[in-house]
Amino acid sequence: MEQLRVTNQDREHVVEHVKAAYAEGRFDEMEFDDRLERAMTARTHGDLMPIMSELYGPRGVPMPRHVPPRQAPAARMHTGPTESPERLAASAAHGLAAIGFPVVGPLIFLLTGGKTSPYIRQHALEALNFHLTVIGASILLPITVVGVVLLPVIWVAAFVLSIAGAVSALTEGSFRYPMTLRLVK
Repeated sequence: MEQLRVTNQDREHVVEHVKAAYAEGRFDEMEFDDRLERAMTARTHGDLMPIMSELYGPRGVPMPRHVPPRQAPAARMHTGPTESPERLAASAAHGLAAIGFPVVGPLIFLLTGGKTSPYIRQHALEALNFHLTVIGASILLPITVVGVVLLPVIWVAAFVLSIAGAVSALTEGSFRYPMTLRLVK
């Protein structure tokens, strides 16, 4: 088992344990950096086992023996959250924009929940970028006659798409708004 090559998922598993131990104050920053580097450059389970032994003793936390088949990277945009508060917060990032807080709503969730959850960050960024695009179009389109006619259509579409994004976030789906300038990364 020690000579078995590790996957990225195995490395991430150990990295999560190292981060948790550092957050608990079990070692200083230099020790954290050392363990993190060793975990990220590990090639075999024999490289990862000493790190887990340092954290949890000789028995350690069992490494996953069987890893289910993975999807192709292009097929998945995120790893879905398992907890409903993440889904609810990601949905609220879209929904607050629909009820009149087009920039403030997604920005609040990006700055608070986006720091701890990649799922919330993904949805809040998407909603923020879309509504910044809609606001920019709302400012620039009234310059032309065609723009004045299109403006209500764009607002209705923004409302409908915000609701669709909120529902998608609740069901652990990924959602991309069409024709969006992704200004915020």
